[in-house]
Amino acid sequence: MGHGGNVIQELTTDHREVEEIFGRIEALPPGSQERKNLCDQATIELVRHSVAEEAYLYPAVRRHLTGGDALADKELEDHAKAEQIMKDLEGCQADDPRFDSLMAQLMSEIRSHVTDEEQNLFPQLEAACPPDALMDLGDKVRRAKKMAPTRPHPSAPDTPPANKLLAPGAGLVDRMRDALTGRGKENRG
Repeated sequence: MGHGGNVIQELTTDHREVEEIFGRIEALPPGSQERKNLCDQATIELVRHSVAEEAYLYPAVRRHLTGGDALADKELEDHAKAEQIMKDLEGCQADDPRFDSLMAQLMSEIRSHVTDEEQNLFPQLEAACPPDALMDLGDKVRRAKKMAPTRPHPSAPDTPPANKLLAPGAGLVDRMRDALTGRGKENRG
């Protein structure tokens, strides 16, 4: 899928990519190792996406939208729930009895979050922000995703400036671990 454009286009593309991975997971039989491989890929994409939203989207929501603090806080709560589920999944193999239940929880949480963002948050942001500001945010989000961690870190800060300072270091360590283990590479293509 093509990345680019303003922040809303970029994040919506991420949403579609994760949903495609979820569909592939749902099509596989329980206990399949491929489900775990796809879960790892979804986690990588979701963590990068979340880190970028927390660094740039939610501060813009706080700045530009009436009631933006409450909206951003709710989105951060959603991220915290999803991140804890991803952390729990990280310790499960596909044949673990908890895997399917945790995967179902994660999919439900993410699908609800995506619907809320796309139906509520994004239209409000598009109405409140000039097009050049949305394009600038899109560029910042793309750069942040390149440096972001690839594994869940539930205890890491999720608001600026601490998240912007710590994410690149955690991202580097995560990408090194992924390269050594091959995590997230099985399903690229």
